[in-house]
Amino acid sequence: MTIRAITPVTPRVKSFRFGPLDRPHRAGQHVDVRLTAPDGYQAQRSYSIASAPGDPAGIELMIEGLEAGEVSGFFDTVAEVGDAIELRGPLGAFSWSPAEGGPVLLIAGGSGIVPLLAMVRERTRHAPEVPMLLIYSVRKAAEAIAWAELAALSRDETGFDLTLLLTREGPTAGRRIDRVMINTAIECLGMPRHAFVCGGNGFVGAVADLLVDAGVKPGVVRTERFGG
Repeated sequence: MTIRAITPVTPRVKSFRFGPLDRPHRAGQHVDVRLTAPDGYQAQRSYSIASAPGDPAGIELMIEGLEAGEVSGFFDTVAEVGDAIELRGPLGAFSWSPAEGGPVLLIAGGSGIVPLLAMVRERTRHAPEVPMLLIYSVRKAAEAIAWAELAALSRDETGFDLTLLLTREGPTAGRRIDRVMINTAIECLGMPRHAFVCGGNGFVGAVADLLVDAGVKPGVVRTERFGG
């Protein structure tokens, strides 16, 4: 597929727009991206789709430039509009559709927001009646992906609530998602029918344990892990 647009999202994350996939995706799914060097060497990584299914602007990937990242480094410093990129997908069972209803609890750490952003956007487009609450943990406000969009949705849409936890600045510096925060979210939302957690390995494991300790059935909790 061809890159149609590149837009900065945060100091380290860029949005890449492609055309529509040849088959529909579900909010939360990902694609595999494969790059091939002139000498035949190949590198492949998986990236979640940020756009809602059926977005007329095509699919959107949000890719964080990582030090020594073979694929992310290419997108951060080399990729240009018009480049042809190999994509395979959509893939993955970490997904939600309006037909599954709610309440839906979303918990993201850092760039783990991307597949959950697709779920938020899908709710806005096709199921605004579904209660949804997002807890987003990120180091600094400048690193919060799609923050203006999420804040506007929280302000303007009934039934969508948002909590931003800054772990490296402001009054919440040094705090992590804890049982009190989980309990407060459940009191606001109600016991979730679906709970999605996405982020680094340690983050996901800790949050999943907190949810189960708070009374969320293990089968309700679905996780996606982004590296270490």
